[in-house]
This record gives sequence, structure tokens and C-alpha cells, in this order.
Amino acid sequence: MTYRPRDNRPGFHHVVTRGNNKQRIFFNDTDRREFIRILTHVANRHGWNIYAYCLMRNHYHLVLNVDDRGLSRGMCELNSAYALNFNRSHERINHLFGKRYWSEYLVDDRRLLNVVRYVVRNPRRAGRSGSLESYAWSSYAATIGVALSFAQLATGELLTMFDGRRDRAIARFVEFCDGDAESGHARWQPP
Repeated sequence: MTYRPRDNRPGFHHVVTRGNNKQRIFFNDTDRREFIRILTHVANRHGWNIYAYCLMRNHYHLVLNVDDRGLSRGMCELNSAYALNFNRSHERINHLFGKRYWSEYLVDDRRLLNVVRYVVRNPRRAGRSGSLESYAWSSYAATIGVALSFAQLATGELLTMFDGRRDRAIARFVEFCDGDAESGHARWQPP
């Protein structure tokens, strides 16, 4: 089977990787911290700005702004390094991730903001009760300033898309994320 070349152009990308056969890729918070550590290293090395993330049991979502170094090499480095560490720490072998990562180039600010909302609401869609900020492994709580981020986030850049004043931007972001998602937003589906 031949694959289409990845879209590596500079700009915003929504990226998703899922466990092989939908199996877990994070067993505990140590796994999640290790993933974030590797993600931060890769983001710095490849010129990515992280606008949002969400780590679920068997997949993860990233919203990235990439520069002219692109996306593919960094994703290969991220998924390979994490899988090797995960397999070593859990004494397992073989593939951790299923198919290649899925990605979508985000064509405009409206699409970007709707995808950020989709990503941070992922735990709620998966049936988790409670407020969005109560889920520790999403960028939401750090974006609204109620928690420290595990990853290096482009919070300021994201919030300025809502308002120039931080307090108003946070209030508008909270309202936006709590509101109804844009109609017609398709759930991500791997190719």
C-alpha cells in the first residue's frame, strides 16, 4: 500500500496518533510525563509551537504550528522515541502505535480554533465527567491559567486570538470551549 506524502508546509496542523489495535499507549502518569518530555524536546528541535494537546488512554491529539522544518521528521522522532521508552519501561515488544499518525492542515483561524476546542473537549466526549480543567492531561487548564502546563505551550499566541487583554481572552476562551462545537465538524478518522 502506498501512502500519500505528508503535508509538511508551515502552518497549523492537527495531529493524532492511536495505539495499535486501539490499545493503551499510556498506562500511568509516568508514561504521560515521559511523552510530554519527549514532545517538548522534539518541539524545540523542530520549531513547533504547541497550541493544544490532549493525552487519552489509547491516543493523543496535538495542535501544532510548524515552521519550514515541517512535521514528518519530528513526528517520526516523537513516536519512535516514546514507543522505545514505553516498551522498555513496560517490558514489552512490537508496535505501540497503529497506522501512521493522522494529520490535517488547518487552513484558517476559524478551523484552528474549532480544532483546539475539539481537542480540549476530548475527555468530555469520551465520557469523563467534571469540568474541562479537571482533566490534567489536556492543555485546557494551563491555557486558562489554573494549572501549570506539562508542555511548553503557545498560550499567549492562542489567547490573543480571543482578545488583546489576557483576562478577557481567557473568559472568551472558556465560553468558546464550553459552547456548542461548530456544526459539521467531523471526528478525526485515520486514513
